[in-house]
Amino acid sequence: MATTQPVALVTGSTSGIGSAIARRLSLDGFSVVLHSRSSAEAGHALARELGSAAYVQADLANDADRVKLIREAIAVYGRLDVLVNNAGIGRVIPHTDMAAATPEVWRELHEVNVVAPFRLVTEAQSALREAAAEGRPGCVVNVSSHAGVRPKGASIPYAATKAALNHVTRLLALSLAPDIRVNAVAPGLVDTPLTAKWTQAQQLWKERSPMRRAASPEDIAQAVAFLVASDYLTGEILLSDGGLNLT
Repeated sequence: MATTQPVALVTGSTSGIGSAIARRLSLDGFSVVLHSRSSAEAGHALARELGSAAYVQADLANDADRVKLIREAIAVYGRLDVLVNNAGIGRVIPHTDMAAATPEVWRELHEVNVVAPFRLVTEAQSALREAAAEGRPGCVVNVSSHAGVRPKGASIPYAATKAALNHVTRLLALSLAPDIRVNAVAPGLVDTPLTAKWTQAQQLWKERSPMRRAASPEDIAQAVAFLVASDYLTGEILLSDGGLNLT
């Protein structure tokens, strides 16, 4: 089903930050390809709600699924203009509990949070370059974390993978320019069902961040939309933590 509308693939987009990004890009005139690892029913429901949208299921820990996701996403609308690498995983492990941060945890998080975004960009680059031939650079936005910039985060392996993703973002921005722009958004605490019980973190953001609150998913979607719309920006890590980094 070919379209003249620009097309965006948003990974991990059936809930939380990902669904907010998908909704925002849909409002901005994009046909959206939604993705999740397991919640197919929610994905199809959101696709119906958005209208000009489709859903593809894939496990990003599996390289064959990564390739399938990009190929199926391109096949839906015949083009791909924007790739938002939002999907990721974390493990809550106190930084002092080094024994709990096993090699298995390190490998699992690195595979999904670092290798998967790189592989998706690799598979998508030809389609993104074709988008550039129409007058606007192709665009990649990686969803990183405040924990990749500051010594914070749910666990040391998680924070390290997000720091790696930030550096991969800069490296790809150099490698793929000028046809493809690559940037990242690095959120701090975001209000989602997953973080609702993180009382210590919630209190930290209320007391110490200049904005006195955690972000909403829509706040992060707005930051992603800004990077998508800004044809000149590349290689930037947009820290979106309500100013907590200043304190």
